[in-house]
Amino acid sequence: MIPGDALTRMAIAHTHQQTRILVQAAAAACEDKKGEDTRILELDPVDSGLSDFFLVTSATNDRQAVAIADEIELRLKRDHGVMPNSVEGRRQGGWILLDYVDFVAHVFLAERRAFYDIERLRKSARPLSPAQFDEELKAALAEKTISARKKAAKKTAAKKPAVKKAAAKTAPKKAAPKKAAKKAAVKKKPAKP
Repeated sequence: MIPGDALTRMAIAHTHQQTRILVQAAAAACEDKKGEDTRILELDPVDSGLSDFFLVTSATNDRQAVAIADEIELRLKRDHGVMPNSVEGRRQGGWILLDYVDFVAHVFLAERRAFYDIERLRKSARPLSPAQFDEELKAALAEKTISARKKAAKKTAAKKPAVKKAAAKTAPKKAAPKKAAKKAAVKKKPAKP
């Protein structure tokens, strides 16, 4: 049985991993719609009451900003079944905010991004490019896979001796009836005329 604290930590780690996958998908949507200078800010745990990540990208015009926001929303809904908790600024297009609770996507016009300078306001956040974020996610998933495989190998190794003993006990019993059946079949063959 897993203690309550350990179970809570496992649930938080699983949720954090899922959030990282969603942020990665949103960053890919930004790149596909030609978002510029896309950055992911991993917020300090002190700020995590607000959110875990900020995704910040720039657009060259209002239409592109709306297209980027629409692509993020569509992709996360279609591929992951997740809808934003709220969306702000879609009509104006200068700063569109998609709030997914665990992360917030900010789509700015370049001049608005420079004016508000979200990256400077969150000095305690760790800035990452989508490529760096992708590498970290892949490393974390590989580590999790290796850990799961080691656990599975330990479980199967513990079960193998018991299986071998059971097989050894039942093997001679099965062989004896077959030999007796063969001898009886040989004796009962009718003679050829």
